[in-house]
Amino acid sequence: MNQAGSEQNGMKTTDGRSSPIKRLLPLVALAIIAAGVFASGLHNYLTFDALKEHRETLLVFVADFGAFAPVLFVIVYAVATALSIPGGVILTIAGGFLFGTWLGGFCVIIGATLGAAAIFLIAKTSFGDALRAKAGPWLKRMEEGFRENALSYLLFLRLIPVFPFWLVNLVPAFLGVGLSTFVIGTFFGIIPGSLVFASVGNGLGSVFDEGGTPDLGIIFKPSILGPIVALGLLALLPIAYKHFSGKRTESLDKSTR
Repeated sequence: MNQAGSEQNGMKTTDGRSSPIKRLLPLVALAIIAAGVFASGLHNYLTFDALKEHRETLLVFVADFGAFAPVLFVIVYAVATALSIPGGVILTIAGGFLFGTWLGGFCVIIGATLGAAAIFLIAKTSFGDALRAKAGPWLKRMEEGFRENALSYLLFLRLIPVFPFWLVNLVPAFLGVGLSTFVIGTFFGIIPGSLVFASVGNGLGSVFDEGGTPDLGIIFKPSILGPIVALGLLALLPIAYKHFSGKRTESLDKSTR
């Protein structure tokens, strides 16, 4: 077999680009991990009942592992995000419960950003037809915003979740958004919501002791939702400026003809 044929059957094509097989490997690995998680039933533990039942075990685990416990939590959160496992809010509250508002919130932000970046890269580099199909008709609806100003629109979507979190992980990859833009927009955009739910988790022990359930509606209280919406609208200012300045330029051009 000649060298060109060998390269084509290996991990590179004759023009030096990664072969389809190599590009598919991350997607295959993700599918295998997801199948293992769902087959084992681990996703069923992302409930308040499970958290209440195992809270003492979790607290002992955190005490035993010390400084490594937040690192392990970040890894778990990143994997759950990359696999788009339902229950992100529960996991965020668990972070606040185990590590407090600030450390727990920080771990959530890092884990969610890493997991989102992972699925973003897989969607960007793999064939990802299944991922593109998962985005469905929302792809077109989000396209214009990303074309106008990717970072501003991404910040808005992270601050105010108009679309599901997993969808905002995929669509930017299909529309050519850069990794640095995606990571910056995700990291800063999820800070307010992550800290709010981590603060809920910080008081979860007393809630469980009283036999209650945490108030997830806290995010909709005017004192909390108002500033987050304001930040979201602020993120859209560059898009609005570009839009209206473009309209003004077009109008001036027409008037000078």
